Amino acid sequence: MLEMKLRDAAMPSFSRHETFAPRFGWLHKAYSALRDASMGSEVFLQHDAPVRLGVGKNMVNAIRFWSYAFKITAEYPRSKNSRANAAGPTWEARWLLDEDGADPYLEDPGSLWLLHWWLLSERSFVPTWWVAFNALPSSRFTEATLTETVIRQVRSSEWEMPVRTSIAKDADCLTKMYARRKAPTGSPGSFEDLLDCPFRELGLLEFGGSERSGDREVRFWQFTNTARVSLPARVIAYACLDYADRNPALRQGGSIALARLANEPGGPGRAFRLREPEIAGALEEVSAHHDALALTEGVGQRSLAFADPPRGLAWDVLDAHYGNVRRRPGFPDEETWYREYPEVGRIVNERRQGRWTGQLATTEAAAV
Repeated sequence: MLEMKLRDAAMPSFSRHETFAPRFGWLHKAYSALRDASMGSEVFLQHDAPVRLGVGKNMVNAIRFWSYAFKITAEYPRSKNSRANAAGPTWEARWLLDEDGADPYLEDPGSLWLLHWWLLSERSFVPTWWVAFNALPSSRFTEATLTETVIRQVRSSEWEMPVRTSIAKDADCLTKMYARRKAPTGSPGSFEDLLDCPFRELGLLEFGGSERSGDREVRFWQFTNTARVSLPARVIAYACLDYADRNPALRQGGSIALARLANEPGGPGRAFRLREPEIAGALEEVSAHHDALALTEGVGQRSLAFADPPRGLAWDVLDAHYGNVRRRPGFPDEETWYREYPEVGRIVNERRQGRWTGQLATTEAAAV
């Protein structure tokens, strides 16, 4: 199995969320603001951004960060010598979050799974999240265990070491993002719990009890292994093909073993907490409707074979789940979209070719 390292999978970015897990409506709010001519690319830099977005100042920074981390925005210097970054929406944001898009209000649970995949996929801007899903030695952990694991990974990646509290804040935010704070269905406040952070609906993480350690109470968390009933087969297939596309040798077609998809760090099995039979079941369901996809047997292992470039197939599969958004009248292809947002298109292209090394600007919001 390929052993992907943190430095190859993520960018060094810690505690940029202002302790806020992503909230319901934030991504649509960011996309709408960037598309609004009265706000536009510098909305996050405006002194009156809290008024324009209807949130507190720290939440403006959090919305900016999460939009970037989910890869629905890209950032670029607002001018040649500026340290402040403007922002623009990616084509994926147009596809998902526009009023004429696939799911602007994230009503389909599959959209949350898709965003979760985008969050973790190469290159991730939340290295603590990547480590939690791909490098922890056990599915049961404490926030201190996660923090120490991230520190070791950062050290081996030869990144500049962030302060420990920044990583600890990430660990705390991750548990807030995925683990329910109140009992599910039927109890008062459970709906509000999901509104606070919709990703708790995925059921990936749960509270695993607590123990006394001296005068402290240590909380345990554990990744669940229950059936992913809200995870559509087409989203799984999209993630598998998207993962295959990250291998240059497979970009024109080929095959990838299901064992790799299930077990490799950075793969869909780790991200979704799926086993090989579950991935196989989803791919069998999807390949029955796509002639260019097939499950093959050979040398004691099953593989996903694809006759065409996996990126195009991935989008064909995903788009079909949402009623073929790209076929709607007036829907722009990527080339058309990035003519409107050329700096965003440049960054997206550099990311795909592995040449991009930038990251979210660390400067505070500045007046325009």
